[in-house]
Amino acid sequence: MSKAVSALDGVAFEGFAKVEETGLRGMITVRGDLASKEMAAAVKTATGAAVPALRKVTSGDKASVAWMSPDELLVVVDYDQAEATVSQMNEALKGSHALVANVSDARAVFRVSGDGSRDVLAKLAPVDFAQEAFGADDIRRSRIAQVPAAVWGNDDGSFEVICFRSVAQYVFDVLKVSVQSGGEVGFH
Repeated sequence: MSKAVSALDGVAFEGFAKVEETGLRGMITVRGDLASKEMAAAVKTATGAAVPALRKVTSGDKASVAWMSPDELLVVVDYDQAEATVSQMNEALKGSHALVANVSDARAVFRVSGDGSRDVLAKLAPVDFAQEAFGADDIRRSRIAQVPAAVWGNDDGSFEVICFRSVAQYVFDVLKVSVQSGGEVGFH
């Protein structure tokens, strides 16, 4: 069996903000009726978190859960817990019209941190990153330059960027260019 490795092996770059690949993460796509009591119970049992509201992220003792669309969640767990969490959720949702799939190896995650992190993202995505419009536990699916991505805010003021693994180098490169001095847009 081959050893799992992250897309870019922990690459990082620092300018007026810092961009770093966060390493392997367990990521599970869950599709179904987000308002159903079966979904609420399955999510709570597997993660310790509630089903998040529109464009929000909730956290429990085992995982974080992000709202991705009206019928889709992204469950983020430790990488080595992904398969067990998928099995647990599939069992809990048995008989419901639902899909639970491990997408961990198809994704890459970057953290953008520092005082200029909002500036970095504002240059690349058509999202309002002003503090009053986008805070901790907010998530948006959008684009980073030319590729689809999701961005969510953390309690410490940093941001997580999830993209497809196949475009990880491109996303890192555009984030790297965006953090270089002279590119601030005025959010800090």
